[in-house]
Parts: sequence; structure tokens; C-alpha cells
Amino acid sequence: MANIDPVFSCFAFYGVLLVIKMYIIAIITGQVRLRKKVFANPEDALRHGGLQFHREDPYVERCRRAHLNDVENILPFLFLGAVYTTIGPSLAVARLHFLVFLVGRVVHSVAYLFALRAPTRSVSYTVAQIPCVSMAVQILLAVAAYA
Repeated sequence: MANIDPVFSCFAFYGVLLVIKMYIIAIITGQVRLRKKVFANPEDALRHGGLQFHREDPYVERCRRAHLNDVENILPFLFLGAVYTTIGPSLAVARLHFLVFLVGRVVHSVAYLFALRAPTRSVSYTVAQIPCVSMAVQILLAVAAYA
């Protein structure tokens, strides 16, 4: 096995878990569409019963918003996390950043999909943003001398 930096290996582990989570939300969205016969495109509706199924549904839209929120938050995390691994953080601190983000995003998705009581979703969103802000600040401080 290649000699991989432990911090990068840790980041890769949590990053892949987050990507898998995104895929799961996408699959859930597709399954809900099929179960409820709610299709975004006319050709899909025709294939599954008729144009009357080319419509919107509140729960399908909730699933879509959960997935879109993942895209809006996990992709920046992947960038920040990858760059963060290059500035030499300690493994324990890096792992804490990655774990807090993962847990925050999982709770956020559960809160979104099951319409949990406020402020569960917004608190989990905020918790997940803390490590992102921390990594961004640390990156900027580390590279400021070269800018």
C-alpha cells in the first residue's frame, strides 16, 4: 500500500462517506418519485403512466431540497478539506473537523426528510458549518504570507 498521509486518509474516509450519503439522498428522491408517481419530466411521466404524473409533490420537493442542500454544502467541504490536509493540521484536530461536519450533515438530512421540529435542521446546519469556517480561516492564515 502506498504511503498515504494520515490526515489525507482521514479526510478521504469522511469525504467518501459524505458522497455516499449524497447518493443515498438522491436514491431516496428517485424512489419517492416512483412510489408517488411524481415525475419532473414529461417523458418520464409518459413512461410511468401518463402526463398527469408530470407534477409536483410536497414530499418529493422536500427530498430534492435535502439533496440540493447537500450539494451546496458538501462540495465546498470537499474542497476545503482537501486543501486543509495540505497545511499540516494534527490528525486529531482534522478528524474532529471531519467528524463534526459528517454528523451535522447526517442530522440535517434526517431532519429534512422527516420534517423534524425546528430548530433541529438549522442547528445541525450551523454545527456543520463550524468546521468549514475553521478550516477556511486556518487555510487563509497558512497561505496569507504567499498571497
